[in-house]
Amino acid sequence: MAGHSHWSNIQHKKGIADSKRGKIWSKLSRHIMIAARNGGGDVAMNLRLRYAIDAARAISMPKENIERAIKKGCGELDGVHYEEICYEGFAQGGSAILVEVLTDNRNRSNGEIRKIFEKGGGHVGAVGCAAHLLDRKGVIVVLAALAEEDAMMTLALEAGADDMNRVEDHYEIITDPALFHQVLDALNKAKLSPVKAEVMRIPREPVELSVENGIKVAKLIETLEDHDDVQHVYSTAHIPAESMAELEKG
Repeated sequence: MAGHSHWSNIQHKKGIADSKRGKIWSKLSRHIMIAARNGGGDVAMNLRLRYAIDAARAISMPKENIERAIKKGCGELDGVHYEEICYEGFAQGGSAILVEVLTDNRNRSNGEIRKIFEKGGGHVGAVGCAAHLLDRKGVIVVLAALAEEDAMMTLALEAGADDMNRVEDHYEIITDPALFHQVLDALNKAKLSPVKAEVMRIPREPVELSVENGIKVAKLIETLEDHDDVQHVYSTAHIPAESMAELEKG
């Protein structure tokens, strides 16, 4: 599965620069609220909430922000009501895109997301047109310098991982969502702290793009990710390194 994940394909613009930290915190707060609203505030009984809190901690969201979001989700504090929407569509080269949104205004988000797709050369399709092309998996990324490949493979598989691959300077471990935290806990106990760990959607069959189409799809994904209501963007696109290099030139 090397190269299948969003981590491998779209590494640009995913840092936590101070200028964007507030926006990222806002998005994760919404995610925590929804998880708490739907499954309660006990992380031991609500895996989705645990995923959301782990993601928030990974980018140093203050503890009080996390606790406030949980309380809002559980109804202990007044908060805005957010609705979950999933948009599915296609972009250049036949690459599928799935966009997960949390919004307090469905009509606004609907119009804005569709406009982003259109301006980026893509289009929104019918429900189900893209979701079946991506599987929900846990993805854990560990720097290769921390352990030998055979040792890492043995640890990951014994902990319950489905697969592990070396991708450039890191290992990419793929898990069933239900075993994600079991594998993550095993790595942490071995003092192999991941640089990234989350449950996401990865393509069953990545779509190889030309350099030109890769640039266009990467820009579309970047614009979608920058929208305040968008939580996650997943794609079947495998964007060439040359495309990313061109984007970095600015």
